[in-house]
Amino acid sequence: MLYHLLFPLADDVSAFNLFRYLTFRTGGAVLTALVISFMLGSPMIRLLRSQQAEGQPIRDDGPEGHPLTKKGTPTMGGFLILIALSVATLLWADLSNRYVWAVLLVTLGFGAIGFVDDYLKLYRKSSKGLSGRIKIIAEIFIGGLIAWWVLEISQNSTMASSLAIPFLKNVLIELGWFFVPFAALVIVGASNAVNLTDGLDGLAIVPAMIVAACFALIAYLVGNSVFAGYLQIHGIPGAGELSVFCGALVGASLGFLWFNAPPAMVFMGDTGSLSVGGALGAVSVITKHELVLAIIGGLFVLETISVIVQVASFKLTGRRVFRMAPLHHHFEKKGWKEPTIVIRFWIIAMILALVGLSTLKLR
Repeated sequence: MLYHLLFPLADDVSAFNLFRYLTFRTGGAVLTALVISFMLGSPMIRLLRSQQAEGQPIRDDGPEGHPLTKKGTPTMGGFLILIALSVATLLWADLSNRYVWAVLLVTLGFGAIGFVDDYLKLYRKSSKGLSGRIKIIAEIFIGGLIAWWVLEISQNSTMASSLAIPFLKNVLIELGWFFVPFAALVIVGASNAVNLTDGLDGLAIVPAMIVAACFALIAYLVGNSVFAGYLQIHGIPGAGELSVFCGALVGASLGFLWFNAPPAMVFMGDTGSLSVGGALGAVSVITKHELVLAIIGGLFVLETISVIVQVASFKLTGRRVFRMAPLHHHFEKKGWKEPTIVIRFWIIAMILALVGLSTLKLR
Protein backbone atom coordinates (compact mmCIF):
# COMPACT_ATOMS: atom_id res chain seq x y z
CA MET A 1 0.00 0.00 0.00
CA LEU A 2 2.76 2.46 0.94
CA TYR A 3 4.61 1.47 -2.24
CA HIS A 4 1.64 2.47 -4.39
CA LEU A 5 0.90 5.64 -2.41
CA LEU A 6 4.37 7.08 -1.90
CA PHE A 7 6.69 5.81 -4.65
CA PRO A 8 4.78 7.72 -7.40
CA LEU A 9 5.59 10.90 -5.47
CA ALA A 10 9.35 10.23 -5.64
CA ASP A 11 9.83 12.91 -8.34
CA ASP A 12 8.56 15.56 -5.92
CA VAL A 13 9.94 14.12 -2.67
CA SER A 14 13.24 12.34 -3.23
CA ALA A 15 13.01 10.45 0.09
CA PHE A 16 10.09 8.44 -1.30
CA ASN A 17 12.48 6.94 -3.83
CA LEU A 18 13.45 4.53 -1.02
CA PHE A 19 10.22 2.65 -1.62
CA ARG A 20 11.56 1.31 -4.91
CA TYR A 21 14.10 -0.79 -3.00
CA LEU A 22 13.09 -4.23 -1.77
CA THR A 23 15.67 -4.10 1.00
CA PHE A 24 14.12 -0.93 2.46
CA ARG A 25 10.57 -2.27 2.26
CA THR A 26 11.63 -5.62 3.73
CA GLY A 27 13.22 -3.84 6.68
CA GLY A 28 10.08 -1.78 7.07
CA ALA A 29 7.95 -4.93 7.08
CA VAL A 30 10.13 -6.50 9.79
CA LEU A 31 9.85 -3.49 12.07
CA THR A 32 6.14 -2.95 11.41
CA ALA A 33 5.25 -6.57 12.20
CA LEU A 34 7.42 -6.45 15.32
CA VAL A 35 5.79 -3.25 16.62
CA ILE A 36 2.29 -4.58 15.92
CA SER A 37 3.13 -7.77 17.82
CA PHE A 38 4.36 -5.81 20.83
CA MET A 39 1.34 -3.51 20.79
CA LEU A 40 -1.30 -6.23 20.42
CA GLY A 41 0.40 -9.05 22.32
CA SER A 42 -0.67 -8.32 25.89
CA PRO A 43 -4.25 -7.24 25.09
CA MET A 44 -4.72 -10.30 22.88
CA ILE A 45 -3.40 -12.65 25.56
CA ARG A 46 -5.79 -11.14 28.08
CA LEU A 47 -8.66 -11.59 25.64
CA LEU A 48 -7.72 -15.19 24.89
CA ARG A 49 -7.32 -15.96 28.58
CA SER A 50 -10.76 -14.51 29.34
CA GLN A 51 -12.32 -16.71 26.66
CA GLN A 52 -10.35 -19.85 27.56
CA ALA A 53 -10.78 -20.52 31.26
CA GLU A 54 -8.82 -23.77 31.22
CA GLY A 55 -6.40 -22.91 28.44
CA GLN A 56 -5.26 -25.33 25.77
CA PRO A 57 -6.14 -28.98 26.49
CA ILE A 58 -2.94 -30.96 27.14
CA ARG A 59 -2.36 -34.54 25.98
CA ASP A 60 -2.84 -37.01 28.82
CA ASP A 61 -0.16 -39.28 27.36
CA GLY A 62 2.43 -36.52 27.15
CA PRO A 63 5.65 -36.25 29.15
CA GLU A 64 5.33 -36.13 32.92
CA GLY A 65 4.79 -32.62 34.24
CA HIS A 66 3.30 -31.19 31.07
CA PRO A 67 -0.32 -31.11 32.27
CA LEU A 68 0.81 -29.29 35.42
CA THR A 69 3.20 -26.78 33.88
CA LYS A 70 1.21 -26.04 30.70
CA LYS A 71 -2.33 -26.07 32.08
CA GLY A 72 -4.15 -22.77 31.86
CA THR A 73 -1.98 -21.29 29.11
CA PRO A 74 -4.22 -19.85 26.37
CA THR A 75 -3.86 -20.99 22.79
CA MET A 76 -4.69 -19.43 19.38
CA GLY A 77 -1.75 -17.04 19.78
CA GLY A 78 -1.22 -17.59 16.07
CA PHE A 79 -3.75 -14.79 15.60
CA LEU A 80 -1.04 -12.39 16.73
CA ILE A 81 1.31 -13.69 14.04
CA LEU A 82 -1.38 -13.56 11.35
CA ILE A 83 -2.45 -10.00 12.15
CA ALA A 84 1.10 -8.61 12.33
CA LEU A 85 2.19 -10.54 9.22
CA SER A 86 -0.82 -9.55 7.13
CA VAL A 87 -0.83 -5.86 8.05
CA ALA A 88 2.93 -5.46 7.53
CA THR A 89 2.77 -7.24 4.16
CA LEU A 90 -0.18 -5.17 2.95
CA LEU A 91 1.58 -1.97 4.00
CA TRP A 92 5.00 -2.62 2.48
CA ALA A 93 4.58 -5.07 -0.44
CA ASP A 94 3.79 -4.32 -4.06
CA LEU A 95 0.15 -5.42 -4.06
CA SER A 96 0.09 -5.77 -7.84
CA ASN A 97 2.37 -8.80 -7.43
CA ARG A 98 0.22 -11.94 -7.57
CA TYR A 99 2.83 -14.07 -5.80
CA VAL A 100 2.27 -11.97 -2.67
CA TRP A 101 -1.47 -12.64 -2.77
CA ALA A 102 -0.92 -16.36 -3.38
CA VAL A 103 1.25 -16.70 -0.27
CA LEU A 104 -1.09 -14.55 1.81
CA LEU A 105 -4.07 -16.72 0.82
CA VAL A 106 -2.19 -19.90 1.75
CA THR A 107 -1.28 -18.38 5.12
CA LEU A 108 -4.80 -17.23 5.94
CA GLY A 109 -6.40 -20.40 4.57
CA PHE A 110 -4.27 -22.69 6.69
CA GLY A 111 -4.77 -20.33 9.61
CA ALA A 112 -8.53 -20.79 9.23
CA ILE A 113 -8.14 -24.57 9.33
CA GLY A 114 -6.00 -24.25 12.45
CA PHE A 115 -8.54 -21.95 14.07
CA VAL A 116 -11.35 -24.50 13.60
CA ASP A 117 -9.10 -27.20 15.03
CA ASP A 118 -8.16 -25.07 18.07
CA TYR A 119 -11.77 -24.04 18.64
CA LEU A 120 -13.02 -27.63 18.63
CA LYS A 121 -10.31 -28.63 21.12
CA LEU A 122 -11.43 -25.89 23.47
CA TYR A 123 -15.14 -26.56 22.94
CA ARG A 124 -14.76 -30.29 23.56
CA LYS A 125 -12.14 -29.74 26.30
CA SER A 126 -10.03 -32.39 24.59
CA SER A 127 -6.68 -32.54 22.78
CA LYS A 128 -8.59 -33.89 19.77
CA GLY A 129 -9.98 -31.23 17.46
CA LEU A 130 -10.80 -31.40 13.78
CA SER A 131 -10.62 -34.96 12.44
CA GLY A 132 -7.37 -35.78 10.68
CA ARG A 133 -9.15 -36.72 7.45
CA ILE A 134 -11.12 -33.47 7.19
CA LYS A 135 -8.06 -31.42 8.10
CA ILE A 136 -5.83 -33.03 5.46
CA ILE A 137 -8.53 -32.78 2.77
CA ALA A 138 -8.96 -29.06 3.47
CA GLU A 139 -5.19 -28.54 3.43
CA ILE A 140 -4.76 -30.42 0.15
CA PHE A 141 -7.59 -28.43 -1.42
CA ILE A 142 -6.06 -25.07 -0.48
CA GLY A 143 -2.52 -26.22 -1.31
CA GLY A 144 -3.60 -27.62 -4.68
CA LEU A 145 -5.59 -24.50 -5.55
CA ILE A 146 -2.68 -22.20 -4.78
CA ALA A 147 -0.24 -24.51 -6.61
CA TRP A 148 -2.43 -24.33 -9.70
CA TRP A 149 -2.60 -20.52 -9.41
CA VAL A 150 1.19 -20.27 -9.06
CA LEU A 151 1.52 -22.39 -12.20
CA GLU A 152 -0.82 -20.00 -14.02
CA ILE A 153 1.10 -16.95 -12.81
CA SER A 154 4.40 -18.49 -13.96
CA GLN A 155 3.12 -19.98 -17.21
CA ASN A 156 5.37 -17.78 -19.36
CA SER A 157 8.44 -18.93 -17.44
CA THR A 158 10.62 -21.66 -18.94
CA MET A 159 10.70 -23.42 -15.58
CA ALA A 160 7.11 -22.88 -14.41
CA SER A 161 6.53 -26.58 -13.74
CA SER A 162 10.13 -27.64 -13.15
CA LEU A 163 11.95 -28.83 -10.05
CA ALA A 164 15.43 -27.42 -9.38
CA ILE A 165 18.04 -29.64 -7.75
CA PRO A 166 20.32 -28.13 -5.06
CA PHE A 167 24.07 -28.02 -5.82
CA LEU A 168 23.42 -28.72 -9.54
CA LYS A 169 23.16 -25.52 -11.58
CA ASN A 170 21.93 -26.87 -14.90
CA VAL A 171 19.61 -29.65 -13.74
CA LEU A 172 15.86 -29.11 -13.97
CA ILE A 173 13.29 -31.88 -13.74
CA GLU A 174 10.17 -31.08 -15.75
CA LEU A 175 7.14 -32.18 -13.73
CA GLY A 176 4.40 -31.08 -16.11
CA TRP A 177 0.97 -31.20 -14.51
CA PHE A 178 2.44 -33.31 -11.72
CA PHE A 179 3.79 -30.00 -10.46
CA VAL A 180 0.41 -29.19 -8.91
CA PRO A 181 0.16 -32.26 -6.62
CA PHE A 182 3.89 -32.01 -5.88
CA ALA A 183 3.61 -28.35 -4.87
CA ALA A 184 0.51 -29.10 -2.79
CA LEU A 185 2.46 -31.87 -1.04
CA VAL A 186 5.28 -29.43 -0.22
CA ILE A 187 2.87 -26.85 1.21
CA VAL A 188 0.85 -29.38 3.22
CA GLY A 189 3.98 -31.20 4.38
CA ALA A 190 5.67 -28.01 5.56
CA SER A 191 2.52 -26.93 7.38
CA ASN A 192 2.16 -30.18 9.31
CA ALA A 193 5.90 -30.42 9.98
CA VAL A 194 5.83 -27.08 11.81
CA ASN A 195 2.68 -28.20 13.60
CA LEU A 196 4.39 -31.38 14.87
CA THR A 197 7.39 -29.38 16.07
CA ASP A 198 5.25 -26.97 18.08
CA GLY A 199 5.33 -28.88 21.34
CA LEU A 200 7.56 -26.87 23.67
CA ASP A 201 7.72 -23.17 24.53
CA GLY A 202 9.51 -21.34 21.73
CA LEU A 203 10.58 -24.54 19.98
CA ALA A 204 8.84 -24.04 16.62
CA ILE A 205 8.76 -20.26 16.24
CA VAL A 206 12.54 -19.66 16.23
CA PRO A 207 13.34 -22.29 13.55
CA ALA A 208 10.39 -20.91 11.53
CA MET A 209 11.86 -17.42 11.89
CA ILE A 210 15.26 -18.69 10.75
CA VAL A 211 13.72 -20.36 7.69
CA ALA A 212 11.74 -17.20 6.89
CA ALA A 213 14.91 -15.08 7.08
CA CYS A 214 16.73 -17.48 4.76
CA PHE A 215 13.90 -17.41 2.24
CA ALA A 216 13.76 -13.61 2.40
CA LEU A 217 17.31 -13.72 1.06
CA ILE A 218 16.54 -16.47 -1.46
CA ALA A 219 13.47 -14.64 -2.77
CA TYR A 220 15.48 -11.45 -3.19
CA LEU A 221 18.24 -13.25 -5.08
CA VAL A 222 16.03 -15.30 -7.43
CA GLY A 223 13.97 -12.19 -8.19
CA ASN A 224 17.06 -10.19 -9.17
CA SER A 225 18.40 -11.18 -12.58
CA VAL A 226 21.89 -9.83 -11.81
CA PHE A 227 22.35 -11.80 -8.58
CA ALA A 228 20.64 -14.87 -10.01
CA GLY A 229 23.02 -14.81 -12.98
CA TYR A 230 26.08 -14.34 -10.78
CA LEU A 231 25.13 -17.19 -8.46
CA GLN A 232 23.91 -19.32 -11.40
CA ILE A 233 20.58 -19.97 -9.75
CA HIS A 234 17.29 -20.00 -11.63
CA GLY A 235 15.72 -16.55 -11.71
CA ILE A 236 12.00 -16.09 -11.09
CA PRO A 237 10.74 -12.66 -12.22
CA GLY A 238 8.52 -11.14 -9.54
CA ALA A 239 9.53 -13.55 -6.79
CA GLY A 240 11.72 -10.92 -5.15
CA GLU A 241 8.63 -9.27 -3.69
CA LEU A 242 8.25 -12.27 -1.39
CA SER A 243 11.25 -11.01 0.56
CA VAL A 244 8.87 -8.37 1.99
CA PHE A 245 6.43 -11.10 3.06
CA CYS A 246 9.23 -13.17 4.60
CA GLY A 247 10.53 -10.08 6.39
CA ALA A 248 7.07 -9.49 7.84
CA LEU A 249 7.02 -13.13 8.98
CA VAL A 250 10.38 -12.67 10.70
CA GLY A 251 9.11 -9.59 12.55
CA ALA A 252 5.82 -11.22 13.52
CA SER A 253 7.65 -14.34 14.74
CA LEU A 254 10.13 -12.30 16.76
CA GLY A 255 7.28 -10.39 18.38
CA PHE A 256 5.41 -13.59 19.15
CA LEU A 257 8.55 -15.12 20.69
CA TRP A 258 8.50 -12.31 23.28
CA PHE A 259 5.31 -13.84 24.66
CA ASN A 260 6.05 -17.48 23.79
CA ALA A 261 9.51 -17.68 25.39
CA PRO A 262 9.67 -20.17 28.31
CA PRO A 263 7.51 -20.11 30.32
CA ALA A 264 5.04 -19.29 27.56
CA MET A 265 2.29 -16.76 28.18
CA VAL A 266 0.45 -18.04 25.09
CA PHE A 267 0.67 -20.94 22.63
CA MET A 268 0.45 -20.33 18.89
CA GLY A 269 -1.84 -23.36 18.48
CA ASP A 270 -2.69 -24.85 15.11
CA THR A 271 -3.86 -21.37 14.10
CA GLY A 272 -0.23 -20.31 14.04
CA SER A 273 1.74 -23.46 13.28
CA LEU A 274 -0.32 -24.55 10.26
CA SER A 275 -0.33 -21.06 8.75
CA VAL A 276 3.38 -20.42 9.27
CA GLY A 277 4.34 -23.80 7.84
CA GLY A 278 2.03 -23.37 4.88
CA ALA A 279 3.52 -19.93 4.18
CA LEU A 280 7.07 -21.30 4.18
CA GLY A 281 6.05 -24.14 1.87
CA ALA A 282 4.36 -21.76 -0.57
CA VAL A 283 7.39 -19.44 -0.70
CA SER A 284 9.68 -22.40 -1.41
CA VAL A 285 7.42 -23.51 -4.27
CA ILE A 286 7.36 -20.07 -5.89
CA THR A 287 11.13 -19.56 -5.58
CA LYS A 288 11.81 -23.09 -6.90
CA HIS A 289 13.69 -24.03 -3.74
CA GLU A 290 11.42 -26.80 -2.48
CA LEU A 291 14.29 -29.20 -1.83
CA VAL A 292 16.34 -26.48 -0.17
CA LEU A 293 13.43 -25.99 2.24
CA ALA A 294 13.94 -29.60 3.34
CA ILE A 295 17.53 -28.67 4.25
CA ILE A 296 17.01 -25.25 5.81
CA GLY A 297 13.93 -26.54 7.61
CA GLY A 298 15.63 -29.82 8.39
CA LEU A 299 14.61 -29.65 12.05
CA PHE A 300 10.96 -29.82 11.00
CA VAL A 301 11.81 -32.76 8.73
CA LEU A 302 13.52 -34.63 11.57
CA GLU A 303 10.52 -34.12 13.85
CA THR A 304 8.17 -35.41 11.14
CA ILE A 305 10.34 -38.41 10.33
CA SER A 306 10.49 -39.34 14.02
CA VAL A 307 6.67 -39.59 14.05
CA ILE A 308 6.57 -41.62 10.82
CA VAL A 309 9.26 -44.02 12.04
CA GLN A 310 7.58 -44.40 15.44
CA VAL A 311 4.18 -45.20 13.96
CA ALA A 312 5.56 -47.54 11.30
CA SER A 313 7.77 -49.42 13.77
CA PHE A 314 4.96 -49.88 16.29
CA LYS A 315 2.50 -51.11 13.67
CA LEU A 316 4.97 -53.49 12.04
CA THR A 317 6.89 -54.81 15.05
CA GLY A 318 4.97 -53.66 18.13
CA ARG A 319 8.08 -51.82 19.31
CA ARG A 320 8.86 -48.12 19.60
CA VAL A 321 12.07 -46.62 18.27
CA PHE A 322 11.76 -43.50 20.43
CA ARG A 323 10.52 -43.20 23.98
CA MET A 324 7.95 -40.80 22.61
CA ALA A 325 7.38 -38.96 19.33
CA PRO A 326 7.82 -36.26 18.06
CA LEU A 327 11.55 -36.18 18.70
CA HIS A 328 11.55 -33.39 21.30
CA HIS A 329 9.38 -35.51 23.60
CA HIS A 330 11.90 -38.36 23.31
CA PHE A 331 14.54 -36.14 24.90
CA GLU A 332 12.09 -35.00 27.55
CA LYS A 333 11.55 -38.65 28.45
CA LYS A 334 15.33 -39.05 28.70
CA GLY A 335 15.41 -36.35 31.36
CA TRP A 336 16.51 -33.30 29.37
CA LYS A 337 15.11 -30.03 30.69
CA GLU A 338 12.78 -28.13 28.37
CA PRO A 339 15.06 -25.06 27.91
CA THR A 340 17.96 -27.39 27.08
CA ILE A 341 15.98 -29.13 24.34
CA VAL A 342 14.66 -25.88 22.91
CA ILE A 343 18.02 -24.11 22.74
CA ARG A 344 19.85 -27.14 21.33
CA PHE A 345 17.16 -27.55 18.67
CA TRP A 346 17.57 -23.85 17.82
CA ILE A 347 21.29 -24.45 17.34
CA ILE A 348 20.55 -27.39 15.03
CA ALA A 349 18.13 -25.20 13.06
CA MET A 350 20.80 -22.52 12.57
CA ILE A 351 23.39 -25.07 11.41
CA LEU A 352 20.94 -26.56 8.89
CA ALA A 353 20.07 -23.07 7.66
CA LEU A 354 23.75 -22.40 6.92
CA VAL A 355 24.00 -25.69 5.05
CA GLY A 356 20.90 -24.83 3.04
CA LEU A 357 22.18 -21.36 2.16
CA SER A 358 25.43 -22.89 0.94
CA THR A 359 23.47 -24.39 -1.96
CA LEU A 360 23.22 -20.89 -3.42
CA LYS A 361 26.95 -20.86 -4.16
CA LEU A 362 28.13 -24.48 -4.12
CA ARG A 363 27.10 -25.60 -7.58
